[in-house]
Amino acid sequence: MDVVSLIKDLISKAVVIAWLLFFLSWIIGWAIKGAPIPIGKARRIGQSIIEDAVWGAFWVAIGTSIFWLIIYISSSLGNALPPPPTPQL
Repeated sequence: MDVVSLIKDLISKAVVIAWLLFFLSWIIGWAIKGAPIPIGKARRIGQSIIEDAVWGAFWVAIGTSIFWLIIYISSSLGNALPPPPTPQL
């Protein structure tokens, strides 16, 4: 396995895990906020989780863009350069 494919593989796994954590916290936040619990503090906790999930999604999107840039740069640097020209006499 070369370095470029290793970087692509690690970045794609990290991005997938980050998005799954976002969806999980989003679902848990809405479940807590919408639950028929008479305690107002529980609903505020649910709202807080939802807000944190939205901020998390924003930062995951920014991080995904940065990771894409890293993949692009590593792919362009990982390509083999052509051999230098040989002088003809």
